[in-house]
Amino acid sequence: MRVENGLESTVEGDHVPKPTTPAEHLARLVPASAGANGMGRRGFLRAAALTGLAASSPALLAACGDGGSGGGGGGSKPVTVGSNEKGTGFAKQRTAEIADFMRSSGLDVELNEVDHNTFQENISTYLQGNPDDVFTWFAGYRLEFFADQGLIGDISDAFPVDGLPESFEKQSSYDGKQYLMPQNYYPWAVFYRKSLWAERGYEVPATYDELKTLSAQMQTDGLTPFAFGESDGWPAMGTFDILNMRINGYQYHIDLMKHEESWDSPRTKAVFDTWRDLLPLHQSGANGRTWQEAAQSLLNKESGMYTIGTFVNEQFGEEEEDLDFFTFPEIDPAIGADALDAPIDGWCMSSKPRNEEGALKLLEYLGSPEAAAAANSTGLNIISPNENSSTEPLTALQKKSVEVVGSAKNLAQFLDRDTRPDFASTVMIPALKNFVDNPDDVDGLVKKIESQAKTIFV
Repeated sequence: MRVENGLESTVEGDHVPKPTTPAEHLARLVPASAGANGMGRRGFLRAAALTGLAASSPALLAACGDGGSGGGGGGSKPVTVGSNEKGTGFAKQRTAEIADFMRSSGLDVELNEVDHNTFQENISTYLQGNPDDVFTWFAGYRLEFFADQGLIGDISDAFPVDGLPESFEKQSSYDGKQYLMPQNYYPWAVFYRKSLWAERGYEVPATYDELKTLSAQMQTDGLTPFAFGESDGWPAMGTFDILNMRINGYQYHIDLMKHEESWDSPRTKAVFDTWRDLLPLHQSGANGRTWQEAAQSLLNKESGMYTIGTFVNEQFGEEEEDLDFFTFPEIDPAIGADALDAPIDGWCMSSKPRNEEGALKLLEYLGSPEAAAAANSTGLNIISPNENSSTEPLTALQKKSVEVVGSAKNLAQFLDRDTRPDFASTVMIPALKNFVDNPDDVDGLVKKIESQAKTIFV
């Protein structure tokens, strides 16, 4: 998912999801049948790498540098950079960053741009061929997935990064090593229109009971409490994530994503039971509505709230200043409300860079306030995880995002980034869609998810 400047331009993560649904994107990352044949996790990962997910396109192959192996001095060869943006505002940001780096470092850099979908579709083949020294990618399982195969290089020498919070460093590591230089992120939260709330006298709820009381008042006032559009398959993942983290805590959520906890356990079932109670407060017919259409009901003041990522601002245009958000309130005081989804985009190094020294220098730069300033000079802002970066260019919504994410104790990457791609696409998307249509059979739902999980997480 890429949202709000980032994250994958898929939703998950970016501005606006490209492809339209993470299901398509995830299916491209991992074949739907992979993992269902009983092979071990590492065996599955290697098999996925060897098979490849799509034939490498000429555009992507052209983006790769010439062959060659191993390190090399900082000035021996240009540092090649693979970017999954071409002809977009994000592409302009990266061009500005590379130009600034070359001026300050004196190193040569070749920026190879490929359109987002092509890059995503061919990532496995790309990494097995002659990838660029540095390339764009994401935190979460999608990072671990390729690090486990040895297709991403260890960039621990570029750490620690001055100004980078521990929570972001943690999300950029795997097996005790650093594999991602985080550069931008966006949070998921509950959005609302300030003018509507001021007109009706609504106040931000601090607890789950207050949220339900507020929702009841909205219904009395003729509003649908929550906008909801699930036709793309991924939006409901955000609601599941936050309810699980509020009911069972961050660590349980992460363990469940890895299938170290059971989907049919009483604790997981409690998430769906709570969600079932909340569904009548959401727009009905969600499976036939896109997230953009749901956003329009918030824009038109037909709905009072919307659980979504900050990329929702794109639906508001000049009225973005009327948009505000709050993190989902606590359900259990013993667990609190200090965890949230905040998908992170960043940069990785290939496992055998032609210019390792130059690549590490570039990665250090890309995690710096200077890189954020260069990107933001284009007029399209990124929210840098580096606390030393200037927040002056950011919008009010982005500045609040910095505060909210900075105060969070734990950050998750969103369901389809925190679990196996094939499990997210072939099991969870249809399961959540079925739940939205038939929320009364929670027992049957969780048993089916657990049964399918056992065939994949082996």
